[in-house]
Amino acid sequence: MQVHNTKKRRHLKWMVPVTLLAGVMGAVAVMPPPADWSDHLVQALQQYNNRYPQEKVFLHLDKDYYAAGETIWFKGYVTLQGLPSTQATNLYVELLDKNNNIVQKKLFAVFNAGAPGNFELPEAQKPGTYQLRAYTAWMLNFDPAFTYTRTIEIFDPAKKGGPAADSTAADFSVQFFPEGGNLIAGQANTVAFKAIDNNGYPIEVTGTLKDPKNTAIKSVHDGMGTFEITPAGGSDSYQAVVKSAKGQSKTFTLPAVQTTGASLKVFNKGARIFYQAVPANMGDTALNKLVVIAQMGQQLVYKALLDVSEGRISGFIPADKLPSGILQITLFGNNGAPLAERLAFVRNNDRMEMDVLESDVAREPRKKSTFVLRLPDTLQSNISVAVTDADAVPVDKNAADIVSTLLLTSDIKGYVYNPNWYFKDTNPATLQALDLVMLTNGWRRFSWEKIAKNEFPEVRYPYEQGVTVKGITTGVNGRPIVGGKLDMIIKLPVDSSSMFASAPIDEKGQFNIANMVFPDTAYIYYQGSDAKKGKDVNVKFDIHFFDRATQVKIPYPLRVPPAVDNSSLKLFLATAAESNKVNRAINNKTVYLQEVNVNAKKIKPEETTEKRYTSGMFSGGDGYSFDLTKENPTAYNIFQYLQSKVAGLQITGDLSNPSLSWRGGKPGLYLNEMQTDISMLSTLSINDVALIKVFRPPFMGGFGGANGAIAVYTKKGGDNPPANDPSIKGFQLYKKAGYAIVKTFYSPDYSVKKEVHALPDKRLTLYWNPNVAVDTLTHTAKVEFYNNDFSKRFRVVVQGITDEGTVGKLEQEF
Repeated sequence: MQVHNTKKRRHLKWMVPVTLLAGVMGAVAVMPPPADWSDHLVQALQQYNNRYPQEKVFLHLDKDYYAAGETIWFKGYVTLQGLPSTQATNLYVELLDKNNNIVQKKLFAVFNAGAPGNFELPEAQKPGTYQLRAYTAWMLNFDPAFTYTRTIEIFDPAKKGGPAADSTAADFSVQFFPEGGNLIAGQANTVAFKAIDNNGYPIEVTGTLKDPKNTAIKSVHDGMGTFEITPAGGSDSYQAVVKSAKGQSKTFTLPAVQTTGASLKVFNKGARIFYQAVPANMGDTALNKLVVIAQMGQQLVYKALLDVSEGRISGFIPADKLPSGILQITLFGNNGAPLAERLAFVRNNDRMEMDVLESDVAREPRKKSTFVLRLPDTLQSNISVAVTDADAVPVDKNAADIVSTLLLTSDIKGYVYNPNWYFKDTNPATLQALDLVMLTNGWRRFSWEKIAKNEFPEVRYPYEQGVTVKGITTGVNGRPIVGGKLDMIIKLPVDSSSMFASAPIDEKGQFNIANMVFPDTAYIYYQGSDAKKGKDVNVKFDIHFFDRATQVKIPYPLRVPPAVDNSSLKLFLATAAESNKVNRAINNKTVYLQEVNVNAKKIKPEETTEKRYTSGMFSGGDGYSFDLTKENPTAYNIFQYLQSKVAGLQITGDLSNPSLSWRGGKPGLYLNEMQTDISMLSTLSINDVALIKVFRPPFMGGFGGANGAIAVYTKKGGDNPPANDPSIKGFQLYKKAGYAIVKTFYSPDYSVKKEVHALPDKRLTLYWNPNVAVDTLTHTAKVEFYNNDFSKRFRVVVQGITDEGTVGKLEQEF
């Protein structure tokens, strides 16, 4: 008996149940008892799918590489079960350094499954390798390997080139993967392999298997390949002698041969995916009854019962009407335990097709260019567009796009080198290489063994809708207040607006205000009262996970990016350095224009805190100033805060007792201009710090300044937020972080004369629009921008998703 489900792409998508949005994660539909053990597996899959839908994230960046002083522009795309997650509201994005320390992090508002955002890189940003990490709260309930991460390189524009190429990648390793997971004795086995260097990048290899046939081994694409082997018995063991392209030779041992169990062979023919169960012993009656289950996106698409005693061990899965993506095929024994597993990639013609319908390209300085994009005939398309200088901006050919991320890398564990390459065409060689990726990587979003036993993940982070303020109230005796309410006056400094809210206190003393939407920071003035109108009520607000100062644990080590050719970097870095000068000139001119409009002498805002705190030699000097009264820092202490913020300053090791180095020596440490030590500063709460000054070597303000100095100032009364607004009496203050304010991309209009246009135009990103308007009648979108002073060729990159969940990318140079 064979049962299969081959619905159209949009019908395979799963909509969010009301129970999920309401946060009632324990609610499960009542299912009838299974007719047999195979039905129990199907019900377990349905139950997992209903309770734990897949949410995915992708970031479209304006460029692949950045220099200190630039802005990282991006748009986050959020999907739920393959469809745009129109109910999502919160996207968390972090910038991590090579030691997994958070350099910047922000909460961005999601609307219509998209979240525009940006990170401004200070000119003092340390050059090096960084990671962008993006996720929703719901994604934190599952394996961190499935959160979105992307490695980026940030360069010092003052230098003429990038770091030297890594010369330590001489060593290599080879992993072997029997098809289906088991190397079966007495049967012909396909064994895939993957060769990587010690940086994790693929290398090409050749070699020989130590078997009676001296089977040849040769990689065919990015260090991957296959060979056939038929072990005679379970006592056989095999080794392979493999030689790298650089001439290094090593010996590796293959997985042990199995005389029990079964394996699974798969032949992907596109419209049909054929499979064959391979029992280790055809006479083993325990393997007479088997079942094959295929699922995609946690939804059943195929099920077949096999009978080995009758010779029914093979079949095919119709795939022509399945959506593109990874299909997990699992072979189960009659006890419901998985025996073998194989991944196959379904590649159908369901991409979001886009092209340039019209183009009017102006290569002269400051002239206007226009592109008209043609989009699919769907109800709604959500696209973002970046236009950069095709000559001055380097391209990372290994960076994943929205197609390779949402369809491929987001569903498998392990690193896939140059994932976009597998979607360039449907030639047999490309499809064969894509099947090698399926053979050498594992799919582990859930465990069949666990869900069959009703062992499901613990939901620690509910599906979020807006910003939530919650906590608990207690009386003077420390016991929860029962009944009553918490009155709040909420003020938003960013726009001087205010509102009133009242949260009821439940029988456990808890209160909760959900679905709040506000930018930047809210000042919440609160006053609690019990049911008897008593005033002695203590309030403790819950600390949201994003507000905690924690070090991120990345499941995989940070991969050192391949060196960029210095000749291509030269123009990029030189232009970025000139652009920084122009930006400084614009900022200085803005400040000047503001000052001439007032009669009294006015201190510049960035100097206010420093002038109030510093004196003597500490008030000048060559270095960096960090005004923490203007921030809501989330670091452990000042040392984590300073990591990656100051070029040349090395802060390594345990952050409670770090090692400090600048130009080969230790910088001097000062607290309120008195000499101090690491132990004192490491225990100082970051929330008590008003100002940090870092002086470049040498510092003449005290002893131990030959290698620079770090001066820390604790807050004075005037820099702590007022306990009460003068207009609000009897209320206490609580500050709650909201959605980050996204900066507007600067796109000059040279048809209008402005004083700022007298400055040079050194923009490398000429156009960035995270939400391009699409004409729903003509299904077109217009992109218009003015050239800078030097660009002759433009690179246009469009990425997006339709309301049916099809994704696409268009990249073209003009």
